[in-house]
Amino acid sequence: MTKKDVLELKRRLKKNECTFTKLTGCYVNGEKEILLNLNETFLNLEDDEFYKYLEIAKKALSGTMGNNLLELDFPLEEEKTGGKQQFLMGLRESKLKNEGLLESFYQLIIDHYDYAGNYLILIFHDAYDVMTRTSDKAKLDESEEVYEYLLCAICPVTLTKAGLGYLEDEGRIGPRNRDWVVNAPDTGFIFPAFTERSTDIHSVLYYTKDTKEPHKELMEDVLGCPSKQTATEQKNTFQTIINTAIQNESQSNKVFIEIQESLSLMADEHAAVNDSKEDPLHLTSDSIQEIIGSCDLPEEITKKIEDSYVEQFKDTPPVVDHLIDSKVLAEHAKRKKEIELEEKVQQLQTKLEEVTSIKADTYSLDDSIDTESNQNFDVILKVKPKKMQQITSQVIDGKNCLVIPLDEDEQANVTELSE
Repeated sequence: MTKKDVLELKRRLKKNECTFTKLTGCYVNGEKEILLNLNETFLNLEDDEFYKYLEIAKKALSGTMGNNLLELDFPLEEEKTGGKQQFLMGLRESKLKNEGLLESFYQLIIDHYDYAGNYLILIFHDAYDVMTRTSDKAKLDESEEVYEYLLCAICPVTLTKAGLGYLEDEGRIGPRNRDWVVNAPDTGFIFPAFTERSTDIHSVLYYTKDTKEPHKELMEDVLGCPSKQTATEQKNTFQTIINTAIQNESQSNKVFIEIQESLSLMADEHAAVNDSKEDPLHLTSDSIQEIIGSCDLPEEITKKIEDSYVEQFKDTPPVVDHLIDSKVLAEHAKRKKEIELEEKVQQLQTKLEEVTSIKADTYSLDDSIDTESNQNFDVILKVKPKKMQQITSQVIDGKNCLVIPLDEDEQANVTELSE
């Protein structure tokens, strides 16, 4: 699935466009016991509930593709009878009306979901009549297919904090009642995937709020799919590879920044020749060799990084954009500007010292003549060193004169001496 596919589904989650037919779910406590079952005709819900449930569904479609949203593929064995994909197919075809299948699915989540507190499992059923679109994106009033899918959201339920509040019935301030509140979904999924505006029963779109700990047990044990790393996990893994190979922290940071700049350049060059963002650039083992080779590292460290990279990512090299740490690059760019500014200040300081030195030389004669000596001369000249050799003595109109030639861009200042 692409971002465009996700947005098409998400845009429909409005009061007048939503076509959810059914909402089911259960409320589970910290002891993994079901306290409540839900079974609602979605469009019959009161507005207050309708909009709150709709907001939960939207959250399960939010975030960044490759980070919060991961497309997972079913192994062939899971598509056979008894497999997880076949189980989800049955759940979809029942339109959430088969209580036995629902109970089994709830229990599957309860048995494997690694969460200590209370939570709410919600499952929405929808049938989206996908309209035909022309090449210019205009909609035609005819259907390509009906995309029937399930949207599951697992929401933590937490107890509000203790505190004081206004007790309206008693007309006083006192301890307020603590309530159990349903939070935004922690994890969720859509089955089947919606790929190129069409049903893809071989894939599922998985949602995680926490990109550092995406509940891989749900990917593997509940959905039956091989787990995938989020972009955040890939970025952290990549930095760990560098730090482990280079024990010196200062050198490790320096190399990591060099690599980040190389990756950023690769991404920019790729984007310049590829208009579509749906054709991502992957960092293959050959590419990492080229990047690491330009960092001027000892051969043993270079090989260690390359081997660790291949071992960690195996046959699924990460997308280059997923490995770029924008914060690190931003901080480095800021630091470079600061260094450039410091160098400019130093250059200006040096220039100022040179100018000050020239002025000191220019006025050294004046500085050497004290007030008493000044009284012995009728004329005292102060000139820059370069003008000294241009001064001549001439007799003009029968009088001895000092002649100082002035160029067009030169100026003179005559000051009267005090008596």
